[in-house]
Amino acid sequence: MSRRLISRQWLYPRAFSWILGGSLVYGSLAYRKPLVNDSSSGKQWPKTRTISIQQTSPQQHEKDDKSILGQTSNSAAASSEDDIPLFEADPDSAAWASLSDRVEDARAALSAVEWSQVGDDIADFFLPDWATDLPSYFSKLQRELEMAPGSLAEEIWDEAQDPMLNPEITRVAKVRISNDLCVEEKIFQQRRKRHTTRAVAKYLGIPKDEIDPDDVPTIAMCGSGGGLRALVAGTSSYLSAQKAGLFDCVTYTAGVSGSCWAQALYYSTIGKQNFGTLLDHLKRRIGTHIAYPPTALALLTAAPTNKFLLSGLVEKVKGDPSAAFGLVDVYGILLAARLFVPRGEVGVDDRNLKLSNQQSYLRGGAHPLPIYTSVRHEIPIEEKTPDDEKDGNTVSQATKEKARQEAWFQWFESTPYELWSEELQAGIPSWSVGRQFHNGIGSVRDNGLSVPELRLPFLLGIWGSAFCATLSHYYKEIRPVVKGLYGFGGIDDLLEEKNDELVRVHPIEPAAIPNYVFGLENQLPATAAKSVFKSDHLELADAGMSNNLPIYPLLRPGRDVDILIAFDASADIKTEDWLSVADGYARQRGIKGWPAGAGWPRASMAEELDAAQAASPQEVAGKIADARESKREGLTEATPEPKDNGHGKASGEAKATNPSTDLTYCNVWVGTTLERSPSEETPPSKRLFNHPSSSSPSSPNDSDSDDNWHLTSPHAGLALIYFPFLPNPSVAGVDPNTSEFMSTWNFIYTPEEVEKVVSLAGANFREGEEKVKRVIRAVYEGKKARRMEGERRGLERRWRGRWRREGDHFG
Repeated sequence: MSRRLISRQWLYPRAFSWILGGSLVYGSLAYRKPLVNDSSSGKQWPKTRTISIQQTSPQQHEKDDKSILGQTSNSAAASSEDDIPLFEADPDSAAWASLSDRVEDARAALSAVEWSQVGDDIADFFLPDWATDLPSYFSKLQRELEMAPGSLAEEIWDEAQDPMLNPEITRVAKVRISNDLCVEEKIFQQRRKRHTTRAVAKYLGIPKDEIDPDDVPTIAMCGSGGGLRALVAGTSSYLSAQKAGLFDCVTYTAGVSGSCWAQALYYSTIGKQNFGTLLDHLKRRIGTHIAYPPTALALLTAAPTNKFLLSGLVEKVKGDPSAAFGLVDVYGILLAARLFVPRGEVGVDDRNLKLSNQQSYLRGGAHPLPIYTSVRHEIPIEEKTPDDEKDGNTVSQATKEKARQEAWFQWFESTPYELWSEELQAGIPSWSVGRQFHNGIGSVRDNGLSVPELRLPFLLGIWGSAFCATLSHYYKEIRPVVKGLYGFGGIDDLLEEKNDELVRVHPIEPAAIPNYVFGLENQLPATAAKSVFKSDHLELADAGMSNNLPIYPLLRPGRDVDILIAFDASADIKTEDWLSVADGYARQRGIKGWPAGAGWPRASMAEELDAAQAASPQEVAGKIADARESKREGLTEATPEPKDNGHGKASGEAKATNPSTDLTYCNVWVGTTLERSPSEETPPSKRLFNHPSSSSPSSPNDSDSDDNWHLTSPHAGLALIYFPFLPNPSVAGVDPNTSEFMSTWNFIYTPEEVEKVVSLAGANFREGEEKVKRVIRAVYEGKKARRMEGERRGLERRWRGRWRREGDHFG
């Protein structure tokens, strides 16, 4: 049985059972700490920091299903009054019928419990008082999803086929096979340049009539992954940039995981294109866990939020019956319920549910273009297994090693204009995501219409699905926690030996979208993985599995980024060092101008630079992973624990023992476009403004002049400005490394905790604000000098040509 068929038969239909089952376990076992929430019931939700998800086998689910069905029949015989008819299952809607069965199963199972016979003491200890309301919630949910005349589901599906509400369903979608930017983005670039020209003039204090648009640098800004921590910290950092006038100078933003959520909220009627407004919204909404049952189910079963949140579910299951519906999809719906429903729950706006609708905020180039990222994990173990090993049902160590080296992540970027992949060199319009494609053409249903655009909640789930990581990633997350346990050494050695196998296993399946390159095997680059053409769906997940900073899309040819500002709120930023991972990417693809060696100091770059010389992205992935793991081990063993100075680890983390090598709040590198021979090793880029006087614009010295020269040089490449989210002595009570509420797996932030993060982000930005302005001015001056030199040479050539044609009139 195929994995997708398994998903349809038992994984996808149990989705809503997971919400309640997981929530019950969560509520009964979690550490109980009162927390104000915004549910109408006024109940208290236990606050916790760790969520554990347990997977069971298909066989076990089958057994459970039979048990539940047995309980259902008994319950039905006892009480026909509560019996709710199942939806009708027509031949074209097998997936929908399956979903309806499971919702009924969950309701019946909960209804079968004799709540009155459960002892009060036991119930109080194991179950929260809202548990008795679950059957009624499920009954409401089932009625809403019933495809009967007049039901909510029927209303949603009827509107899904209305061209007035979903104009994209009448449009013909085609796959665009090209490395170039799409036409819409090229037009955006021209219009955005007018805005950034005015903004840069204001930011640098230059009269706007004296600034030439060709001299204005293209600035990109990106945030890291890290769940709610990245959402709150990234939004706070962007707020600081917005207040300083810097954000108005930006052409592109890019995100991973939580910073994708921040972008989506900014380009909505909730964020209103103001990060201060967005943070006020977060303070009101993320004090409640996304899986808190009373609040989540109330939103799913009451108007107007039920239609707002369930519309994507109905459209996906009815429009694409072959699609799997799993935990990531449920997660996305819960994220939308928490993040895209305003306080009061009556101001929901359907325009926020489609990525392509964000084009309205980009008209005239009014705001930066957001780039959202996801990855597909390519593990070609079957293709690399010889026939004799397949027959013997064994895989040799050599085959495993080859598959490991050739496993890599394919990056996909989504903008309001297009979904595109560098590896595939192909993309489709954003409004067509969600429909099936065959031989490069989007499919049309029997009524002549296509399905609507895939709703944003499912994309939110994909972008932030860090829990779909491999077992190897999971182990790296928990390794620091269990390292001190008795017997850890033996377990650690065993798991390290099995790492080649762990890196191929995803305990939780990623979400899937229709495969738009299905049938295009002979039209795409030969380097594209063959397996991508064998499935009608693409499984996509959190891009943080590959690199927690979305640097790669910003290096894409045609975007021509001059300055990249990265706000890194990743966990364990020193040992992961995502900037060093980008080194190999840039070298393998021959990208000129990337500052080699940027990132946290390390004793030697040799291993990672050697990895970058690999012949393919697959080899790069394997070699860099090995080099980074070696470096992680070295740092863990050699780096002493910083001393606590009363403000967490501020003194040990923010201030280096050697200020010339360790990173600070704001770090600057610049690459070079000079050509080098293949045998000549690229030297590490110099870190600029890395001396005490650099923090004071009123006291420039020779070092500052030398740094400016690097930025204004005719051979200057990309200027990289890196803000690691470090503790700051001026902001007490918050340390990204040790504060419990800043864990990646925390889904609750109180307004006070949000404000602490805002304060820390503001303090760190102020530490580097003058450096940023110096860099932008220097890059502007360099571009201006090169333009003027080009104009001078052009004028000389014209005069010489005229002289040759007409002779010397004064001779």
